[in-house]
Amino acid sequence: MLIQQGSKLLMIGDSITDCGRARPVGKTAGNGLGDGYVALVDAWLRAAHPAQPLSVVNMGVSGDTVRDLRARWQTDVLDLAPDWLSILIGINDVWRRFGDPAQMAQHVPADEYEATLEQLVSDTRPRLRGLVLLTPFFIEPDVGEPMRAMMDHYGQVVAGIAARHGAILIDTQAAFDAVLEHEPPMALSLDRVHPCLTGHMILARAFLRGVGAA
Repeated sequence: MLIQQGSKLLMIGDSITDCGRARPVGKTAGNGLGDGYVALVDAWLRAAHPAQPLSVVNMGVSGDTVRDLRARWQTDVLDLAPDWLSILIGINDVWRRFGDPAQMAQHVPADEYEATLEQLVSDTRPRLRGLVLLTPFFIEPDVGEPMRAMMDHYGQVVAGIAARHGAILIDTQAAFDAVLEHEPPMALSLDRVHPCLTGHMILARAFLRGVGAA
């Protein structure tokens, strides 16, 4: 496994990461990590790698865009001094473009999304042992569907940032696409954004494979 023994792994993002985690800091005790992919990653690591105990921290916040991450980066990332950092952000940045018109101002254009995420990664990467970037996703097999097409573009942005900074890239869209060859979107998510437990297991498995843990 690429994550070193005794490391602190901080996972940050939006509602997909949040999943009801504890406040102010989501930690392993009780249900502190929520009930999504972060908790599944922690459970797998503890069961499969007991000789490599990790401290997993969940700092997801429902509704966040990359703008919100920037606003809380100091307190929710830098001050917590993680060894490894995992970032999954971008779903709301895109989704707001296609949702309630009252929320369209919260849509983050691709150039702003890239510049903001690039700056956060640039400022933080030298402090870390390792960085994991997960692409945003839309649980929709039709690549021509407008939101899916835009989400794929934002995923390409994340891939470029990962390549420039030596980060591990987790292509979550590809992970969902492999399952969508056999299952309809509604089997994984009622709104094609928030995964059911199976969807969170898809995310967890992709993450674990990316860090060499599964």
